[in-house]
Amino acid sequence: MRVFIVALLATLTLAQALVKEEIQAKEYLENLNKELAKRTNVQTEASWAYASNLNDENEKKKNEISAELAQFKKEVLSDNQKFQWHNYQSDDIKRQFKRLSEMGNAALSEVEYADFLETKSAMESNFAKVNICNYKENAKCDLELEPEIEEIIGKSRDHEELKYYWREFYDKAGTAVRSNFERYVELNTKAAKLNNFTSGAELWLDKYEDDTFEQQLDNIFAEIRPLYEQVHGYVRYRLRKYYGNEVVSENGPIPMHLLGNMWAQQWSEIADIVSPFPEKPLVDVTEEMEKQGYTPLKMFQMGDDFFTSMNLTKLPKDFWDKSIIEKPTDGRDLICHASAWNFYLKNDVRIKQCTRVTQNQLFTVHHEVGHIQYFLQYQHLPFVYRTGGNPGFHEAVGDVLSLSVSTPKHLEKIGLLSNYVRDDEARINQLFLTALEKIVFLPFAFTMDKYRWALFRGEVEKANWNCEFWKLREQYSGIEPPVVRSEKDFDPPAKYHVSADVEYLRYLVAIIIQFQFYKSACIKAGQYDANNAELPLDNCDIYGSAAAGEAFHNMLSMGASKPWPDALEAFNGERIMSGKAIAEYFEPLRVWLEAENIKNSVHIGWTASDKCVAS
Repeated sequence: MRVFIVALLATLTLAQALVKEEIQAKEYLENLNKELAKRTNVQTEASWAYASNLNDENEKKKNEISAELAQFKKEVLSDNQKFQWHNYQSDDIKRQFKRLSEMGNAALSEVEYADFLETKSAMESNFAKVNICNYKENAKCDLELEPEIEEIIGKSRDHEELKYYWREFYDKAGTAVRSNFERYVELNTKAAKLNNFTSGAELWLDKYEDDTFEQQLDNIFAEIRPLYEQVHGYVRYRLRKYYGNEVVSENGPIPMHLLGNMWAQQWSEIADIVSPFPEKPLVDVTEEMEKQGYTPLKMFQMGDDFFTSMNLTKLPKDFWDKSIIEKPTDGRDLICHASAWNFYLKNDVRIKQCTRVTQNQLFTVHHEVGHIQYFLQYQHLPFVYRTGGNPGFHEAVGDVLSLSVSTPKHLEKIGLLSNYVRDDEARINQLFLTALEKIVFLPFAFTMDKYRWALFRGEVEKANWNCEFWKLREQYSGIEPPVVRSEKDFDPPAKYHVSADVEYLRYLVAIIIQFQFYKSACIKAGQYDANNAELPLDNCDIYGSAAAGEAFHNMLSMGASKPWPDALEAFNGERIMSGKAIAEYFEPLRVWLEAENIKNSVHIGWTASDKCVAS
C-alpha cells in the first residue's frame, strides 16, 4: 500500500510539473512567435529587394539573411526539444510546437543551406533574365517572357513562329540550368531526410495533414478526366481544321506551341479559333478597358472594392505605398511573375506584378488581392499560424473572386460589357472559355508535382529525367513539344515554379476547392439555385454579399490554427475535397461537348508521343 501511495505521489508530482511546464511553454511560444515574425520580416524585405532588382548585391544579402534565419530556426528546434509538448493538454500548444518543428530546407548544414540558396537563386535568376531574338528581326534580341514573348505565344497563329519562340525559350530557361537542378534535387532529398521524411515528396505532402491526400487527388482527377478528354478532343479537332493535318494529327497529342501558352497550362488565348460558336462574340473586355482609360492602379482599386463590398478588410496604406504594380522603366531586371507578399508586420502587405491592361490581368489582380485579404484576415494570429488552411486555400480565395468577376453579370455591372445577349450558345462559349482556363489546368498542375515527386523519391534514373517529364505531360494532358527533345535538353525548369522551388500541388487543390467555395458563396449570396434557370452557377456574382463575406471571414481568419477540414467546414459545412461542384458548374458544357464530338466523329484520347528520345 505504501509503495502504491509513493508511486501515486510521484505521479501527481510529475503531473503537476507537467502542468507548470505547459504554462511556461505558453509564455515561451508567445515570445518566440513575436521573434519569428520580426526575423521573417527582415528576411522577406531582403527577398523583396532581390526579386524587385536582380543584382549580385541584393542576392548576396538575401542569401545571408536567409541563412541567419535558418540558423535561428535550428536553435529554436533545439530549444523546443526541451519541452515535453507531446504530453500537454492544450491542442493549440501542441499544434504550435508541431509546426515549429518543421524545418524544411533550413534543416541542412550551414554550408549546404548556403549552397541550396545559391542553387535556387541561380535558377530563378536565369529564368528572369531570358532574352530571345525576334523571329522576324534577328538582330533585335531583347524580347523578354513578360510581356513580349507571352503576347506572341498567345496571339500569333504562325505555327513556325510559335515553334521558334518555344524552342528558344525552353533551351534558355530550362536546359541552361540542368546541373543546378540536379544539385537542387540532391539537397532537397537530404533536407527531407533531416526532417524525418523519406523524400521531398512526403515533406511537401505533409502540409496537407492527411496520409491519403495523394490518393484523394488521384481519385478526383479520375472523376474529372472524362470532361478533360472531351475538351481536348474538341480542341484538337478545331486546331486540325485551322492548321491542317500536317500540323495537327487526328488522334495524337496536341503540339503544345499551338495552345496559346508557353506551358500549355491554359488554352484560353486560342478561344478565337476553337470557340464552339465563333459567330457569337466571346467576352473579352480588354478593348473596353483601354477605351475607358483603365490603369493598373484602377484595376487594383477594383480588386480592393470587391472585398470591401462584402464587408471584408480594406487594403492598407502600406500596400499602396510599397507595392510594385507596373513594370519599372529604369532598366533593372526583376521577377515579373505576379506575387503577393506578407511582411509579418501589422498591415505590411504588398503585390509585385508587371500589370498590363487586359481582361486576363484584371482577373489576375483579383487573384493576387485575394492572397492579400487572407494575410490581413489572419494577421492577428501567432506567427506560426499565419498561412492558409493548406497551401491550396491561399490560391483558391482569389480564384473565387476571379470566377465572379469574369461573369457577364459582373462585367455588365461595372460597365465593361454592354449589349450582351446570354443565350444558350453564348453560355456554351463562356463555359468553354472557362474550361480552357480551369479544366485544362488540372492535368498540367498535377504533372508539375507528380514529376518532382518521382525525382525526389528516386523513381527516375537521371539519364531519363527530361523524357520522363514529357511522358507525364503526354500521359495526363495529351500534349507534346513541337520539336523532338532529348536528354541533351532539360525542360522542366522552363516553368517558373520549378526553377523557384515552389510546390505546385496548391494550384491543383485550389482549382478543386474554389468551385466548392464558389458554389457555397453563391448560395449564401442568393445568386445560385439549382432549381431556378434564372440563377445558374456559371453566372453568379457575389459582389456586395455580406453573407458570403462573413463565410470568407470565418474561414480566412482561422489561418492554419486548425486542420484544413475545420476551415473548410467553417465556410460551407463540408470536410472533404470534392469534384462535385466542378461537375455541376460544367454540366451544360459536358452535355454539349459529348453530343458535338459524336456528331463530328471526333477521336477521344490520344496515342503515345514520340517527341522525346534518349540521347
